[in-house]
Amino acid sequence: MSMARTTSHKITAWEDVSSSIANFQLAAMLGWQDVAQRYRRSSLGAFWLTINMGVLIGALGLVFGTIFGTPMAEFLPFICLGLIFWGYFSQIINDGCGTFIASSDTMLQLPVPFFTFILRTWWRNTIILAHNLVIFPIVLLIFAQFVNFYALLAIPGFILVSLNLLWVAVVLAILCTRYRDLTQIVQNIMQVGMYVTPIMWMPNHLPGKASALMMDLNPFYHLISVIRNPLLGDPGTGLNWLVVTAMAVIGWIVALLFLNRYRSRITYWL
Repeated sequence: MSMARTTSHKITAWEDVSSSIANFQLAAMLGWQDVAQRYRRSSLGAFWLTINMGVLIGALGLVFGTIFGTPMAEFLPFICLGLIFWGYFSQIINDGCGTFIASSDTMLQLPVPFFTFILRTWWRNTIILAHNLVIFPIVLLIFAQFVNFYALLAIPGFILVSLNLLWVAVVLAILCTRYRDLTQIVQNIMQVGMYVTPIMWMPNHLPGKASALMMDLNPFYHLISVIRNPLLGDPGTGLNWLVVTAMAVIGWIVALLFLNRYRSRITYWL
């Protein structure tokens, strides 16, 4: 414990983050072990999540596609990507709240950079995302559809989204370590956020005024659009890319200030 506290006084937030990135293999190994441990002795492993997600996509796609009167060839790929990436967003944010608390034993005994545990959470959920994304090409094949060159934009989109999720996880990990009840508030916000974000409904289902309020002012809409839209053959709007980029820049400034200010106190809060 004394080692961790002494180190926390010497290392700045920038040094903590840069050291964690330079030794990313540690976070990757821990994240992979988390997934492997969770599905130990299971024949299908993490693909059980893929099966569950596939069933959910099929059921909700059929129900909501029928309710909204949208052709399945258009709606099912849309809701498929929406549910997969929303699950990714919400899981990282919810897990981020308890990242330091769950890793308290290690943090109190070893001088591991704190951002390593954030990367561990991100990598674990990215592995699960990769398993779930297998569903999307299957959906496309069912309707004889293919991606176009715009799909390449999903790569920078994913990078920007990851940068945003990482800074959010840093801030929430610090705040939720100090204020434990905040975790429940964040979980409730994510549940509500799913219904006000075009995940199970399409933007053209809304009237004009409601569309501007529930999408243009909704950060989750912009985050999901820079990945989902390119995969569906649309580059996304300039506003989508501008908002996500601005969020990443401003968010990381805030996250580094938070980590720099409170890093030495985290071990006392555990």
